[in-house]
Amino acid sequence: MSMISTPQNNQKHFSLLLLAWLAFAIIIVIAPHVFSSSLALSHLSRMGTAIVLGLSYNILLGSSGMLSFGHAAFSGLGTFMAIHAMNFAGAELIGLPLPLVPIVGGLTGLGFAFIIGYVITRTSGTTFAMITLGIGQMAFASALMFPIFFGGEGGISTNRVYGDPLFGWNFGPQIQVYYLIGTWTFICSLACFYLMRTPLGSLFNGVRDNPERVSFIGFNPHIVRYIALMTAGLFAGIGGALMAIDLEIATAENLSLHQSGAVLLFTFIGGIGSFIGPIIGAIVGIMLTAFLSDYTPAWQMYLGLVFTLVVVYAPGGISSLIKPTWDVLKSALQGHHYLPLLKVVLSATALVVGVVTTIELAYHYGEGAVMPLQMYGLELSSASLLTWIVTLAVLLTGMLTIKKAGRALLASLDDNISSLEVALQGSEV
Repeated sequence: MSMISTPQNNQKHFSLLLLAWLAFAIIIVIAPHVFSSSLALSHLSRMGTAIVLGLSYNILLGSSGMLSFGHAAFSGLGTFMAIHAMNFAGAELIGLPLPLVPIVGGLTGLGFAFIIGYVITRTSGTTFAMITLGIGQMAFASALMFPIFFGGEGGISTNRVYGDPLFGWNFGPQIQVYYLIGTWTFICSLACFYLMRTPLGSLFNGVRDNPERVSFIGFNPHIVRYIALMTAGLFAGIGGALMAIDLEIATAENLSLHQSGAVLLFTFIGGIGSFIGPIIGAIVGIMLTAFLSDYTPAWQMYLGLVFTLVVVYAPGGISSLIKPTWDVLKSALQGHHYLPLLKVVLSATALVVGVVTTIELAYHYGEGAVMPLQMYGLELSSASLLTWIVTLAVLLTGMLTIKKAGRALLASLDDNISSLEVALQGSEV
């Protein structure tokens, strides 16, 4: 039986949304005060940019069902145009305050999508994906063929500190740049969220699920896909401009397949089936690529491992596990099922420790390092047989007990196992 819409229900829904957006804004404001180092501020700025790019990509893949391998063409062109706009503004050829530079990037991405979109959105699926791959590669090649605009192999640099300070801010310190990026991240997130709740957003979902029905009710699926591509290009261009403001340089790498693949990867890890998925994917992705790379050379192994686990065990992304996990945890605590829950935690801990230690020891051994590996406050030698035996024993313990412990916890919850049991059924071999 569906819930009847009443003024009370609508008011409650509005209040929850208002609290969620207020919490998001508070997190953006206080994050640099919790993680205050220059490195952390840099990573937080990259997270904001990645969130905008992920939301733009989700308009294509998650909302409209169009898999793209050339999304970096829109964001990369936005980056280059933003760099030129900043240089022109710095030379006092145009009047453009730095906080408005993302508009230039957004219009660039929108314009490029407008030019190429009408032709390539005639179809979707594999054909669209291959066309975008070709367009992305042509854009990347153009960066080396036209050095006047793209700067050749060295790219184009700029200085974001130009003109008179705005309310005392010259955007030289990284924390000021972070707040600028955070503001645009909040604006773009809000815009994407409510866009998907308009009739146009419903049409995007329609061409994803049933293009024939969209045509039957009087709309052209081709035009709807075209509008979706332009919308995604707009937000991708804004993300590219934020990248230009943060890094103060644009190179051919901004147009590369690697950049397109990173956006796809992050969005898929977070989950393309929900609005919060790309946000989670951007945070996790930056932590795995930027933050983790500062501490271990094996960061690519962890990124690949997380992506593989998401594909196999959580096709809906990390966001699809939040509610089921919360339901089970809540039921376990309310029902005082502490022992089964503790067994799951210990098994998961053993599995994570075993995997991380195995990977780090393998990299340490492969590099031929002489000094012991510092982990968990211990000195571990990758050349020691005992170290490998203990590590593999911990790994096998976690692998052999995690599923059994999970099922024991679910069985103890009786009727409260709900959605997580359905999610775990997909993991059966």
